[in-house]
Amino acid sequence: MKKLALAVKVIFGAGLILIFLNSCKNEPKQEDPKEAAEDTNEAKFDSIEDKQDDSEFLVDITEVNLAEIEIGKLAQTKSTNAEVKKLGKMLVDQHTKSASEVSALAKTKNFTIPTSLTEEGQEAYKKLNEKSGVDFDKKFADMMIDGHEKAINELRKASESAKDQDIKLWASKSIAGLTVHLEHAKMLKQGLDKK
Repeated sequence: MKKLALAVKVIFGAGLILIFLNSCKNEPKQEDPKEAAEDTNEAKFDSIEDKQDDSEFLVDITEVNLAEIEIGKLAQTKSTNAEVKKLGKMLVDQHTKSASEVSALAKTKNFTIPTSLTEEGQEAYKKLNEKSGVDFDKKFADMMIDGHEKAINELRKASESAKDQDIKLWASKSIAGLTVHLEHAKMLKQGLDKK
């Protein structure tokens, strides 16, 4: 009788473990907001190749805006350097404005864009947040230089080759603002490198 009770307990326990493992396996992984937006756009525009590049550009610029806003906020709260805080505020203000413009533009073109920080943006935020003091400030300046150089290149490409004239015009007029950010980041880096 004891052996039967033990066998029932073992079988019941194994069954619970299998149910638990299956339930863990079936949990869907949260899709990256950037990938979700791109997938949605591809499904909408399968038959219209022209729109795909324009939609990808708006998705990429949205990704930049969302990351810059969060990193700018982090710089304002974590840094003790007045110039880092100033650049952080500038980023939050300008990229919030840019995000609003891109959102309105995407809406008129029926494009889907990310609404939350992407995996890449989260990773950049996390790496920066791990730093402190002058190391934080230097990492922030480096990230801003690298990020703004890439974003300006994207804007230049779109200003020349976007199929949609509204997107082309928006990209063209946005270059100047990001160039100002880039110059501020370079000056900040020069000052920090002297420390």
